[in-house]
Amino acid sequence: MSKAKISPLVGMIDKLARHAPISLGDRALLLALPSKSHAFNAGSYLNREGIAADNYGMLVSGLACRHKISGEGIRQIVSIVTPGDILNLQQLYLEDADHNIQTLAQCEILMISRRALHQLADDHPSVARALVASMLVELSIAREWILSIGRHNARTRLAHLLCELALQLGNPSLAPGQAYELPMSQEQLADALGLTPVHINRMLKSLVHDNLINYKNRRVNIPDWHRLTEAGNFNSRYLHLSNHSR
Repeated sequence: MSKAKISPLVGMIDKLARHAPISLGDRALLLALPSKSHAFNAGSYLNREGIAADNYGMLVSGLACRHKISGEGIRQIVSIVTPGDILNLQQLYLEDADHNIQTLAQCEILMISRRALHQLADDHPSVARALVASMLVELSIAREWILSIGRHNARTRLAHLLCELALQLGNPSLAPGQAYELPMSQEQLADALGLTPVHINRMLKSLVHDNLINYKNRRVNIPDWHRLTEAGNFNSRYLHLSNHSR
């Protein structure tokens, strides 16, 4: 007997449930949301600043980012979108996007009816609370990024981001510090940390030299999680994970 296929929406629901309880009945309603899967190549725009979206995108696989473009045309990545995240959740209550969303790698995106999700949130308070809690976590992460870019040196910024991604991209059932794929170029890392690609290259070599990470073919391995968190001045509290011991 073949196993039943698991809906990609399960990843989104599990992430929402980290921050607010969702009943079995409301889970079933979320699973029944009208949705359609689409594939996007790296570098594809999923949403552009100033444009309203008819659908919400949920990242099934791959990696994406939210970014702004300065008046001089310089990109600043303001957050990383990982599998299970809703890309444009703020448009649940705000009409137009105030930033761009772009894929960093090949991605599978599940398009969810905006009207259907909005109606579900209106009719079911626990769904609305979970969505709002998810937006609040996004704000918490944004505050941490502001602190890191504003007050940390280049090496600390990079170590901090590598710790964050270890928890966001790794298997939550495993201990922190596990190896993970990082499909970001040094230019993209530079845009996320307010540095140059040359500086990123130097800091990666520094972390490798000190045996804080192994980095090869865009795969990050962390020999000693505690030492890397110390180097990155990292405390996972701002991620509001279910396992606060991390």
